[in-house]
Amino acid sequence: MTIEATDPQPAAYPALSAYLAQQAQQAQQTHQAHPSGVPARGGFDEGDRVRPVGAVVGPPLRVRPRVMRRGVVAGAGAVGLLWGSQAEPSARLDALFASGAHLSGLLAGYGILVMLLLMARVPAVEHGVGADRLARWHALGGRYVLGLVGAHLVLAVCGYAAYNGGDLVRSAGQLLGYQGIVAAALGTVALGAAGVSSVRAARARLSQETWRALHFLTYLGAALAFAHQLVGPDVASGPLTVWAWAMVHATVAVLIVWYRGVVPVRQALRHGLRVVEVRDESPDVVSVVMRGTGLDALRAEPGQFMRWRFVQRRLWHTSLPFSLSAPVRDDTVRITVKALGVHSRRMRRLRPGTRVLASGPFGAMTAHRRTRRKVLLLAGGVGITPMRVLFETLPAAPGDLTLLYRAGNAAQLVLRDELEAIAAQRGAALHYLLGPSDASFDPLAPQALRNLVPELAEHDVYLCGPTPMADAAIASLIKAGVPQQRIHTERFSF
Repeated sequence: MTIEATDPQPAAYPALSAYLAQQAQQAQQTHQAHPSGVPARGGFDEGDRVRPVGAVVGPPLRVRPRVMRRGVVAGAGAVGLLWGSQAEPSARLDALFASGAHLSGLLAGYGILVMLLLMARVPAVEHGVGADRLARWHALGGRYVLGLVGAHLVLAVCGYAAYNGGDLVRSAGQLLGYQGIVAAALGTVALGAAGVSSVRAARARLSQETWRALHFLTYLGAALAFAHQLVGPDVASGPLTVWAWAMVHATVAVLIVWYRGVVPVRQALRHGLRVVEVRDESPDVVSVVMRGTGLDALRAEPGQFMRWRFVQRRLWHTSLPFSLSAPVRDDTVRITVKALGVHSRRMRRLRPGTRVLASGPFGAMTAHRRTRRKVLLLAGGVGITPMRVLFETLPAAPGDLTLLYRAGNAAQLVLRDELEAIAAQRGAALHYLLGPSDASFDPLAPQALRNLVPELAEHDVYLCGPTPMADAAIASLIKAGVPQQRIHTERFSF
């Protein structure tokens, strides 16, 4: 079912209508000067990157995913060269086992550093790669690291047994008497516990707080592994190698302490965020409006999210990731939350005046990914929150911007009044795709999308919604002719 945006109701967000009128006037002036709807150097080029309305001058540094991948691979290659420069060719069985143990151990130590770096919340990495992709890489890297740690353990025991001519159990016990081996064993246990807690079946049975506490064992495992490597033959072979290995570890440690510890505290002291209003949007969705000082310094871009910690009983100990559901304006920021878990349900009981600790912004689903004049925004459920901000702020001439909003029924539509006001003011297309997901007619089918969005294959697509809906939408968009590199999405589970 499709509903066109007509007769918009008064905007629910304060002063939205007046603000949109001003933006519409600015957009019209821009359109007259640049018919493409986007100011460009010497005219719009399909490869140009565009800046959202109201964005700060001088966009933040971003590390592209391709650059990040190449850097990780290059680092692994450097570790391999370090191993190769010290390896002594030999056909003896014990030497072969030992050589494999050394290589797997070095790669495991390097892999731990990469995993920690991916989750260090470095802005250039977060804004360029994207939080969801970093999380997937982190999870995949964890499997490789645990595999390498296991290989290192088995190869080391087998090599020692082959050298002494003893059995594996006795050899393992004898190895524990060597300097640094106990640290390695404890580090392996810590990494194993963190890895087991992240298995889907185990994580489903753990609370968020318990999982995070177990996941902090990764830091302990990394520290113990570092202590083990400093006395090992590969790293301890020379002062230059020890210095280089220590500097790499120190750099990652400083980044973690700075961006996960110092920066959030500094932001909390600087901005003084407090809740000013909690507003019901639907029976299970609320908007939380917060006000602080100097919020422009956050440089939060439309489409990004932040991690929020509400200093109130039963919420203070949990950092919750939520997208901005309105642009930062007049030192006011807003999130819109659906009651899906214990913590999000408690948001409805937040009291005005509650102090808020916010870190970020995070995420890469922003205007910098745009490469085409025409843009389609596709949202499902409460995934409308980042799309609503992009719908208001993305530079676009009338007719170049379309929003498709998928929901089970009209009662599930969130921020509807605001969306219709934005559509009317900007001359943008707004369609509600309503109906159960198991209906015989699929509004996200390729032909249905082509009917709704003329020249669909020429659009950039921004997508946010539940995983099943997002997977189905991506498959349909690709079948409809949209190249996968022009489908920009960050996943989250409901």
